[in-house]
Amino acid sequence: MLAITGNFLISISLNIQKYAHLRLACQANQKPYYTSKLWWCGIILMGLGELGNAAAYGFAPATLIAPLGCVSVIGSAFISVLFLKETMRAADMLGGTLTIAGTYLLVTFAPNVTQEFTATKIQNYLISWPFLIYVILEIIIFCILLYFYKRKDVKHIVVLLMMVALLASLTIISVKAVAGMITFSAKGKMQLTYPIFYIMFIIMVTSCVFQVKFLNQAMQLYNATVIVPINFVFFTTSAIIAGVIFYQEFQGAALLSVFMFLFGCLLSFLGVFVITRNQEEEHLQVPYIDCGHIPGKGTLYSLTSYSSPHVDCIYSVCVSYYFMLSTLSVI
Repeated sequence: MLAITGNFLISISLNIQKYAHLRLACQANQKPYYTSKLWWCGIILMGLGELGNAAAYGFAPATLIAPLGCVSVIGSAFISVLFLKETMRAADMLGGTLTIAGTYLLVTFAPNVTQEFTATKIQNYLISWPFLIYVILEIIIFCILLYFYKRKDVKHIVVLLMMVALLASLTIISVKAVAGMITFSAKGKMQLTYPIFYIMFIIMVTSCVFQVKFLNQAMQLYNATVIVPINFVFFTTSAIIAGVIFYQEFQGAALLSVFMFLFGCLLSFLGVFVITRNQEEEHLQVPYIDCGHIPGKGTLYSLTSYSSPHVDCIYSVCVSYYFMLSTLSVI
């Protein structure tokens, strides 16, 4: 419920921010977006949503929380119809149905594992052979991709988002460890005095920063309608693998439960692809953001074309999710 509510709040907040930008664009006297009370309401809602997401990792398996990011996708798609008066497409209805069905299967058949994450348990997980082998393979693959990215100047979307996904697995592991230790400490058994807490925190922040770097590179080269579904699939897959290997979340699970869980993931993936594919581009003839109010900028920028509002919102989730998660986990 924390994850679903958090992702739904994120979809609402992003539509509110979009609406605030559009209102400012229609005004005769352009004002910076940060002077809008409506925009700040959206930011506050996003903070609450990200806080809910971060807290959810302390209470539930990572293999369940990560796929529930699809709630923000479907939420943005339908809220934009009501709030921004966007046209509802048949693809939105089909994608939403697939995503809801997948989410139901995810929640129903996710591993029902209750773990208390002490510093000692996290240390034992870190030195386990399955995780060490996994980390070595991940480092090798990441170095190969980084070589092609840096030396061969390969900027293919799969290369960029694969690096994001590999970093995301470390983010999921560290976020869950940090959130779990904070949750356990709140119950009266202090875990924040152990060095492993700060090691995991550093890993969390570092992996978040580099994910934002590669996501921004992908954003500059490719359309959001391409980035969103691929990134969602890669991120969710890496989170599931990390949860299975590091936290052993499917240990002892029935084969039918595993199959139905993976089938739910597949339905969610298909739903996201259907919602984001073939988005019609629109053209704005009015300024979108007045950069003249931003120090160092002396020109007025206009947004000549942009993806459907809920696609912008969905992509923003991808970037903001990694960046804000690290800060809010500390809170």
